Amino acid sequence: MKKLAACVLICACTLPLAACGSSGNNTYTFDEAALDRLVSDYGFQWTDPDAPILNEKGAQELSFRIYSSKNASALDYNDMKIMQDLFDETQVTVDWENVSESVYSQQKNLIFGNVDDRPDAIYHAGMSAGEIMKYAKRGVFVPISDYLEYMPNLSKILEERPDIKAQLTNPEDGKIYSLPRIEEMGLVQQPNILFLNKNWAAQAIQAGAVSGLSQEDLVDGVTLTAQQMEDLLRYFKEHDMNGNGDTDDERPLSFVYNNWQGNQCDLYGMFGLNDNLEHRVVVDGQITYTIRDERFREATNFLAGWVSEGLIDKVSFEITQDNFLANGKGEETYGAFYWWESETVVSNPENYIVCCPLVGPNGDQTVCVSNNQEISIGEMVIFSKCENFPVLLAYLDRYYAPLNSAQINYGPIGIVYEEELDANGKLVQKPIPEGMTADELRLQNAPMGILYLSDYAWEHVVNMEERAQLRVDRLEQFVKPYVPDNVSPCPNLQFTLDEWNTLNDCETSLNNYVRTALIQWLLNGGVSDQEWEAFQKDLTDKVQIDRIQAVYQSAYDRYANG
Repeated sequence: MKKLAACVLICACTLPLAACGSSGNNTYTFDEAALDRLVSDYGFQWTDPDAPILNEKGAQELSFRIYSSKNASALDYNDMKIMQDLFDETQVTVDWENVSESVYSQQKNLIFGNVDDRPDAIYHAGMSAGEIMKYAKRGVFVPISDYLEYMPNLSKILEERPDIKAQLTNPEDGKIYSLPRIEEMGLVQQPNILFLNKNWAAQAIQAGAVSGLSQEDLVDGVTLTAQQMEDLLRYFKEHDMNGNGDTDDERPLSFVYNNWQGNQCDLYGMFGLNDNLEHRVVVDGQITYTIRDERFREATNFLAGWVSEGLIDKVSFEITQDNFLANGKGEETYGAFYWWESETVVSNPENYIVCCPLVGPNGDQTVCVSNNQEISIGEMVIFSKCENFPVLLAYLDRYYAPLNSAQINYGPIGIVYEEELDANGKLVQKPIPEGMTADELRLQNAPMGILYLSDYAWEHVVNMEERAQLRVDRLEQFVKPYVPDNVSPCPNLQFTLDEWNTLNDCETSLNNYVRTALIQWLLNGGVSDQEWEAFQKDLTDKVQIDRIQAVYQSAYDRYANG
C-alpha cells in the first residue's frame, strides 16, 4: 500500500522540489534551503541510527528509483522482506527496477547515455575505477565524499580503514563517487585447495608405486613432493581405479584453467612463484610480473610434461566451471583436483584429503596469491540528477550497519535467521526448508550488494556459513602458512586519467599475448630457449610491459603511502 501511496503523491510533490533544487544541466543542487525543507517538512534526520530517517509525510511524498540487476532466482527486490524491513526502519521509499544480469550488461551504456531518463541510482553497478573516473569528470555522479556527514556508518569505516578509503578515492580530485561492497573472510586471495583421493593413493602405496609415503600419511595436511605426486598421478592414469572396467575414465589431476578459483596457479608454487591469473603480484612493495621470472619458464615446461603424459587432464584447459563440478558427481573419476572444498565437487568428499602445497623439484613450496578482491569499489553509484540525494545516502548508510549487512548478504531475520539471537548475541540460521539448498534460500531472499562484513561482524553479529567456515579453517591450516610475509596481492588501485590511457593502450595486448603463448606451451610440450627469449623481447618491445608495470607501481605507491 505504501508503494501506491507514494506513486500517487510523487506527481504532486516532485515539481516544487525540482524547481527549488534542479539546475539547467540536469544536476540537482542541494543547498541549505533544501536541507532545511527536508528537515522541517519531512523530518529528515541521519544521526540516530535507531530512528526513522523520514516522518510519515516523507515516506509518502519522497521516493527514489533504483535500477538493479538481480540473480534469476531472487525475488523482486520490492517484495523482499529485508527491503520491507528497511522501509519500516527508515521510512524511506525505494522503488526497485529489477532486470536480469544479461539485460543490465546490454542496457548499461544506454542508461548512461540517456541524460533525461536516468534512475536515481544503480545497485549492482559493477563499475570499474576507469568508468567511475570517466563519468565523474563529466559530473554524472554525486561526489559521495562531500556528503559523508549523512553516512555515519560509512564514515566510521573509512576513518578506521584508510586502506578501504584509498581504494575508493579518485586520485584526480580526491573524491569518492561509488559505494563499496566489503565482505572480508580471508578467502579469495587463496582460491585453490588441493584435494587427493586417499583410497586411490592407498592403492598406489600398496602397489609400491610411490616411495617415502605410507598409508598412515594419508590425512589432511599431507605434504607431497612433486615426484610423489607424479608417481601417484601416473598410477591413477594407468589403472582402473574406480573398478568399472575402464582404464580411460580416470582423471588424475584436474582444475579449471584460468578460472577465478580451482585454477592452475598453485602448481607454479612448486617453483617458488606466487602466481595468479594476471601474473602480477606485490613482492617487497614492488609490482612484480611472474612471467618475467626464469622460474616461470621452468615451471611451465615441468607442467607441460605432466600434460603430455596425461597426468593433468587435458579437459582442464577447456572445461567450464559447471562442467567441472558436474564431472565430479556420480562415479568416482577424480584422483586429485583444485577447488575450495571437496564437498562441492564430488559425491563422496569423505574419500578426499587436503594436501599442503606441493614441494617442487628444487624444494620450493608456496601458493598462488590471487588478486581477487574482498572490496568491490563500484557496487553502487548515485546520479547527480537525483533529487534529495542526502536522504538516499542516509538510507543506504543503514546497509553498512552490521546486522543489516548480514541480512542483505544472506537473507532476513524470520526467513533465513531465527528471531532470537544465540548465547553470544549472534544471528542463528534457521533450518533450511525441505527441498531447498542453502544457496537457493540465500539467492531468493538476499539482494547482496553494498554491505560491510569484517572481523567485528563475524565475532559479534553473525556466524559464518558452515561451508565458508570450513574454507577458512582449511586455508588457515594448510595454505596460508606457505605465503611469504613479503608477498601480497595487488589491491584495488586508483589510476589517473593518463595512467588509464596507458593501460587501455597496452594491457589488453599484454593479456592476450600471454594467454595465447601460455596455453600453447602447456598443451604442446613446453617452451624452447628461443621461444622464451622471443617472448621476453616481445613483452618489452611489443606489448610494453615496462610501461604497464610503471603505471601499477605509481598507483600502488600512492595506495601504500595513503
